[in-house]
Amino acid sequence: MDIGIDLGTQNIIITRRRKGVVLSEPSVIAFNKRTNRVVAVGTEAYKMVGRAPSYIAVVHPLQDGVISDDILTQALIRELIDVVAGANIIKPRIVICVPSLITDVEKRAILDAALSTGSRKVHLIQEPLAALIGAGIAINKPVGHMVVDIGGGTTDIAVVSMNGIVTARSLRIAGNRFDQSIIRYVQNKYQILLGEKSAEQVKIGLCNLYNPTEDVIAQVKGQNITRGLPDQCDLSEAEIFEALEDDIAQIVEMIRRVLEETPPELVGDICKNGILLTGGGALLGGLEAYLSRAVGVQCRTAKDPLTCVARGTEKAFAHRDVLLDGFERIDSYTQQS
Repeated sequence: MDIGIDLGTQNIIITRRRKGVVLSEPSVIAFNKRTNRVVAVGTEAYKMVGRAPSYIAVVHPLQDGVISDDILTQALIRELIDVVAGANIIKPRIVICVPSLITDVEKRAILDAALSTGSRKVHLIQEPLAALIGAGIAINKPVGHMVVDIGGGTTDIAVVSMNGIVTARSLRIAGNRFDQSIIRYVQNKYQILLGEKSAEQVKIGLCNLYNPTEDVIAQVKGQNITRGLPDQCDLSEAEIFEALEDDIAQIVEMIRRVLEETPPELVGDICKNGILLTGGGALLGGLEAYLSRAVGVQCRTAKDPLTCVARGTEKAFAHRDVLLDGFERIDSYTQQS
């Protein structure tokens, strides 16, 4: 059994070879602090965010693209792989994608989490490579391709050519940061505290980065900071743009840096091929047009950007020999059976 895992800060997507995406769940785990037992994982745990009693801890064990709690991450991965593998007695081979500039310590934490599930072999593949493979782009040719993968915890920007990463940058500004920026904006302007879910819903439903207006509005509900009572306010597209403007500007600046560090021949290829946008952040309203205008290169969103990286981990098995020989930045770890 071959399993691919997109171990995201916000969602975990699992694929099986020749079957595609078989599971997509929030990266959330709930456990009982009194009994030290897991109560729920994935969607069921996500429903408890902000609603559980004090003795039930609802945790995102991955923060900013890396593991913040080893034990809970191991439990989360183990529970979800059990759902996918069932009673299969064969130990699976696993490919897990990681941010492009992850440290050796962070790699080891992810490796240990995967090996704790009983897998016999674990490969780590960088997110930009997985994203391009998942989008069906032939990265083995001497042609430059640029990808901007905006996930929940990190934004990975890379230029790839001939099975390798030429230039890469990783920025810890992504979906979760956008939510926090909206929460902070509403708190400062209206003295209303929003929950994480409410901020995410506003981001999805009201964001328009290209031509925001004051005319399109939505009502949001939260808690008045001064009185501690329920309160509400109206937010417009222009206000959401104002809340997210600094974060998006930093992503634009990082894209420009990567282009500046890229050899001229490959920049020419990128101007011709455009920039590929993947990850959940690629679905932000108006982002494609905004980045095209800001960078001066045509940007396009991958088909089904949420699962693009996960589909790349599945396809990685078919190119296993090429990956191990040609991808200098992919590390392979083997556990003896």
